[in-house]
Amino acid sequence: MSAIGLPREVKHYHSLYPLEMNQQDGMSSNFGYRTICFKVINSHDGHTYLLRRVIGFRASQSTSLEVINKWKKIKHSGIIQLHEVFTTKAFGDNSLIAVYDYYPASETMQSHYFDTTKQSYTIGEDGVLRTDVNMARNNIEFLDENIIWKYVIQLTSALRLIHVAGLACQILNVTKVLVSNRARVRINGVGILDILSSDNQIRNAIASRQMTDLTSLGRLLLALACHSLAALDPENYSQSLDFVANNYSSDLRDLIFGLLTCQQHMPQVAHKIKSVNDVMPLIGARFYTHINDLYFENDILETELETEVENDRLVRLLLKLGIVNDRPEFYLDGDWSETGDRYLLKLFRDYIFHQVKQDGSPWIDMAHMIQCLNKLDIGSQDRICLSSRDEKSVLVVNFKDLRDCFQRTIHEVFVAAGIKNPVRG
Repeated sequence: MSAIGLPREVKHYHSLYPLEMNQQDGMSSNFGYRTICFKVINSHDGHTYLLRRVIGFRASQSTSLEVINKWKKIKHSGIIQLHEVFTTKAFGDNSLIAVYDYYPASETMQSHYFDTTKQSYTIGEDGVLRTDVNMARNNIEFLDENIIWKYVIQLTSALRLIHVAGLACQILNVTKVLVSNRARVRINGVGILDILSSDNQIRNAIASRQMTDLTSLGRLLLALACHSLAALDPENYSQSLDFVANNYSSDLRDLIFGLLTCQQHMPQVAHKIKSVNDVMPLIGARFYTHINDLYFENDILETELETEVENDRLVRLLLKLGIVNDRPEFYLDGDWSETGDRYLLKLFRDYIFHQVKQDGSPWIDMAHMIQCLNKLDIGSQDRICLSSRDEKSVLVVNFKDLRDCFQRTIHEVFVAAGIKNPVRG
């Protein structure tokens, strides 16, 4: 055990760091067991994962590997993937461990939108939805409808994949949906309830559970639109839906109402929702807007990636020049860096970084440095004049010749170091 009472390693996961500092909470409202989450490192691949520990769970013969394997095959951008499930006594008791992908800098919808100290809207004693004092004081605005539709598209896409696989999410609520930057949401903790349930429970209630997922989605959207968890009280549905109708589009109101009533027999509903596919007509052309935003974001990321690739290429050149320039000795030859190709590279180093003005002060021009490194990398035919520090040696060379010298020299050093496949700079 480590100093804070945690095992140093659980199976092949180490460096456990608790993500929920208050570990004395009671039963989880989602799973019926106490659960604790840890950030861990996998010793096999070195990647960081989230380890969810279910305390006091004893696996039985009814715990099916089939459903676990089904969840492990679910891969979706809106679902935090389940990688592994096992039991352990590393914590000193019987614990169930579920391992998921880890997304740093994410928070639950509850903490992101429903800070209890700043509830935006509440239901008064007279049943009327009204502005809370804190909101009026802090001038907090409602969630933009475009953001809500982005969430609808992501969450319904995730539910569709889950339902097609013959599974049900069962935990679609503000405590299990994670929000990250740029309106990205992901469902967390999938599969746990199926693992805790028996095979018969899973098979017999799958259709009902899938419909419950749709109702849960409606409740989540209603809370977001009203910016208050008080709107989720069934007694307040009517006032909450009126509030949505007055402040958002009729499509959003119809969607939320259709989801909330999908398990009820209501022939008068304009948009009856029987499955997650029935949500698509209400999304309509907003789907194209969402796709367009994704392409714009992708273009931005590709541009940034290209910049980083350029930076990486120049850094590799600088590292390799540093390996060669002023090397003390090579195979006991103390003058190796001062002769042949190495001497040209030494003069080139001074040409890039060590030029001076007429008064002897340093001349520093970042554009000049980057331009010289780029020309060296492509082997430009442009010629430059290299001179020694005592100005007794003056050489006129082009960048192609310098690149050939550079490649021969670095290859010689790498071979001597036992590196068979040096990364090309």
